[in-house]
Amino acid sequence: MPVIDRNRCEAKEACVQVCPFDVFEIRSLEPADRAGLSLMGKLKAWVHGNRQAYAVHAEACHACGLCLKACPEQAIRLVPVAD
Repeated sequence: MPVIDRNRCEAKEACVQVCPFDVFEIRSLEPADRAGLSLMGKLKAWVHGNRQAYAVHAEACHACGLCLKACPEQAIRLVPVAD
């Protein structure tokens, strides 16, 4: 399942464009996610309109890795799903 590093994501939509399973979407940062950002992360978020990628359909992920290759910030990693 994809996990997005909130301090790295710049909402450039590369993950949205390459994912054949529609796992990602770009949307406004959730308040809890915004509160957890570092100072640099908050500045980046502000510059990019407080929008980031979210894995809204993480269960649809097939771990193909296309999003990892496409993300210019290397903000996505794949982790095993906990049972």
